[in-house]
Amino acid sequence: MTLDSRSSIQAPTQGPIQNPVQTGALVIAISVIAIFIWLLLEQSLKQGLLLLIGLALGVSLYHATFGFTGAYRRAIVNKDISGVVAQMVMLTLAMLLFAPVLAQGTVFGHSVVGAIAPASLSVAFGAFLFGIGMQLGDSCASGTLYNAGGGNLRMVLVLIFFCIGAFVGSLHLLWWEAQMPSMGTIVLADTFGWTLAILLQVYVLGSIYLVLKMLGGTVQRDLWWGAQGFSMQRLLRGPWPLLLSAVLLALLNYAVLLVAGHPWGVTWAFSLWAAKIAVAFGWNPASSAFWSAPFQSHALQHSLFEDTISILNLGILLGAFVAAALAGKLRPKLSIPLPSLAAAVIGGLIMGYGARLAYGCNIGAFFSGVASTSLHAWLWLAAAITGNFLGITLRSNFGLDGFRQAKI
Repeated sequence: MTLDSRSSIQAPTQGPIQNPVQTGALVIAISVIAIFIWLLLEQSLKQGLLLLIGLALGVSLYHATFGFTGAYRRAIVNKDISGVVAQMVMLTLAMLLFAPVLAQGTVFGHSVVGAIAPASLSVAFGAFLFGIGMQLGDSCASGTLYNAGGGNLRMVLVLIFFCIGAFVGSLHLLWWEAQMPSMGTIVLADTFGWTLAILLQVYVLGSIYLVLKMLGGTVQRDLWWGAQGFSMQRLLRGPWPLLLSAVLLALLNYAVLLVAGHPWGVTWAFSLWAAKIAVAFGWNPASSAFWSAPFQSHALQHSLFEDTISILNLGILLGAFVAAALAGKLRPKLSIPLPSLAAAVIGGLIMGYGARLAYGCNIGAFFSGVASTSLHAWLWLAAAITGNFLGITLRSNFGLDGFRQAKI
């Protein structure tokens, strides 16, 4: 599900890994992780477990360069559907894992809820903006995190403006909800039952695959271990096959559901981080109907260590840092062309704003939404893909590869 390209990190190549492990960075990262785990376990076992899940997510995303942005661009431009196929496997497995838990509504003595949102024009418009932004920013929500954690300074800039855009979007969300028509919340499992809902969604995924094949789509990247085969060195240092990360991401999202009581999400935390900074600079949350609501108000008044999504995001950043240190790729690129920086700013802002209007990003709205059989997830996908087409056409204006020269 991110199959993002890393603008400063080359795609995996065949052959032995030459870069030495960056031991100093690895020791620092492990020390920081140990401190955070101790702090979180002092507060809550749940938060400590979520940090560990986030670490695993970060490693899995980084080692397979698993993201949506690059996968969609390669499918559109190069007809390489390797990343899309991996996402389909991930979605199918997640549906099967989520179904019995969400059907029961409780696990380990606490309630669980799916990633459910209204199927509205607000979602469609937000996802369309997100699709444009992800191509200009060259990453999606989870991709921004693992790329930033892996030492990509451009992605750090994208992350900063993603947070700003998400915060601004939160201030406007209720207005958009009031202006845009909506079909309301539609959960396919509630309408058809879990078995039929899963079969229906798998049928849609299969139909999408057949259409892509008819349009000339091919699998151009090894989905499993490929010619290099499996080795402990490759397992520890990467690159990983797409299908390994696809399976792990589905399992880890399931783990989030079991531990947190809700599926994996990303962008709520971005909104919260920016809102807390705004409060520090004198902004009054009472001026916003969104931030005056009980849940949002509680989150603003309490530590980020209490916020499950923030802990997961922190884990992804640290996990990607560890993976990059193991691979010897923590070498930030300091010289970034000005047009590329401009695209990072614009892309981050648009992604953040769009994600807030769409009730989430490629993870919270799409991945977790499909696993929860919420109709809004499919609306999100259709609008985001449309935005991706426009975003790809705009990339060349910022010195980024576009339709004529898509980087694999």
